[in-house]
Amino acid sequence: MTSKELRKIFLDFFKKRGHAVVPSSSLLPDDPSVLLTTAGVQQFKPYYTGEADPVKDFKSKRTASIQKSFRTSDIDEVGDESHLTFFEMLGNFSFGYKPGEPVSPNGGYFKKEAIKYAYDFITKELNLPISYVTIFSAKERSFIIPTDEESREIWKALGVSDVREEGMDDVFWGPTGNGGPCGPTTEIYCRNASGKDVEIWNIVFNEYFFPGSREELLSGVSGKKLEPLKTPGVDTGMGFERLAMIVQNVPTIFDTDLFALTIKALPAELTDRVKRILADHLRGSIFLLAEGVLPSNKEAGYILRRLVRRSLVYENMHKIDPYIFNFVINLIIDEYSEVYPELIRSKDAIEAEFTKERDKFSKTLKKGVSELNKLKEKGNITASDAFYLYETFGLPYEIIKEIAQEKAISLEYGDFEKEFKRHQEVSRKGQEKKFGGHGLILDTGELKAATEDEVKKVTRLHTATHLLQSALRSVLGGEVKQMGSDITPERMRFDFSFSRKMTPEELEKVEREINNVISQDFSVIMEEMVYEDAIKKGAFAFFKEKYPSRVFVYSIKDNKGGFYSQELCGGPHVKKTSEIGKFKIIKEESVGAGTRRIRAVIEL
Repeated sequence: MTSKELRKIFLDFFKKRGHAVVPSSSLLPDDPSVLLTTAGVQQFKPYYTGEADPVKDFKSKRTASIQKSFRTSDIDEVGDESHLTFFEMLGNFSFGYKPGEPVSPNGGYFKKEAIKYAYDFITKELNLPISYVTIFSAKERSFIIPTDEESREIWKALGVSDVREEGMDDVFWGPTGNGGPCGPTTEIYCRNASGKDVEIWNIVFNEYFFPGSREELLSGVSGKKLEPLKTPGVDTGMGFERLAMIVQNVPTIFDTDLFALTIKALPAELTDRVKRILADHLRGSIFLLAEGVLPSNKEAGYILRRLVRRSLVYENMHKIDPYIFNFVINLIIDEYSEVYPELIRSKDAIEAEFTKERDKFSKTLKKGVSELNKLKEKGNITASDAFYLYETFGLPYEIIKEIAQEKAISLEYGDFEKEFKRHQEVSRKGQEKKFGGHGLILDTGELKAATEDEVKKVTRLHTATHLLQSALRSVLGGEVKQMGSDITPERMRFDFSFSRKMTPEELEKVEREINNVISQDFSVIMEEMVYEDAIKKGAFAFFKEKYPSRVFVYSIKDNKGGFYSQELCGGPHVKKTSEIGKFKIIKEESVGAGTRRIRAVIEL
């Protein structure tokens, strides 16, 4: 069975059982506390807490999706048989289950139905044996919740006798970010071609809500309480690459058809480890570039730069013809473009950015390697040495470890990260001193250790988000509300609530209105006031934010004394709209049910 067939079988299975099939959301999440989308549940979090209505948005209280996902914690481990950065997560979800009520065909469901669906899909649809399953045990932390005996009995009734207990650290999921739904899980293990039992499916029972991070929950010292959810839900996640490995009966994920062509296209003399790193990093880079992420020294751009530059170092070390990387990039785009058409639409931009980063990096790589060799002669490479090499020559941590070998055995990423953060703090204080500390360091990460030129660019784009929200509401109506934003010196990303794709005429009208406001040189005024007064005055508030008692309101006033825009905000702003420059919309797209995204730039 091919991976393309497997995707279809999964979605068809759940569609027949009343699930609305929902497209993958973006790799760049709305949640500002999370850098990248790490699980399928992230786009559905509001439906578990009651902030959003699944029946209104999906015509069902149950959904299924195949979600693009990205985890950065495993970058150092990539190269073995199982670790990846980019991966796909198959999932089925249930919202709004009311205990005791009969389960309707498209209504919410809970443990019995979720476990039965998983059992039927694995054993009947795919005809695979289950090795064993796990359930949550409260032995370690009995003060939180009880052992999940209900799931044990359901599995046994289905004929699965090997039910093993695991603790809080293994089979209790969430919450993600700064708080949200969470609960016990049950895992399904199947055997691969090497005879190893592999966890392929994790079924999460969202029974609780915790108003803090997972670390706070596990520590038990935050003072925050774990509360039962009024309407429990189900969130499942099945690693697609792992499932393909089991179904195709191959020993590792890199032996599946998802990687076969890529591995084959790479030079035969490379070790398996290097081939796997390149296969993973090139694939991950392509998906980030398709999202509009550009290589940089901050946030998602920094993750992308790490992947691209690590690949380029191997290209340099093993004297791989650049044509081979370009060929592999096209192979990967062709493999995934049917499922993710944004790849084919971004093909030229992906190739161009990869080439640009190669050209930029090659100029410093030779100097950086030479400097690294000099440091090696003096002794072991320290975190301070590593940061110096990164800051001066752009050598990523992984590359320093790779080249330095035994001289970097004691170098840990945590120490390198501390050095990096220490430098950021020094830069931040320098910026505050230079620019007066007027809110330059934003919680959303728009400015961190920024240069003066970057500060100016972000300030223009940040003010432009206010114009964009007002123009969207003017053209599309009052249903438009900001859902999130991300700004770099190069571009802005603005997410907003809207139920359909915008027409070219609407996009042109929004762009024209914004540039008209810019050309009229309206004033941007800041006032500090009580939060309730700001809301009464009509100022927009970002609904996901929790505001203090006193807030800053930024108003864009027309030349007749009226208001074009009023918003609660703590970011940097221009004083007159003419300082912004020409506003240009690059792209409008969907990032999930009822949410659209606009990407835009400023042309000076």
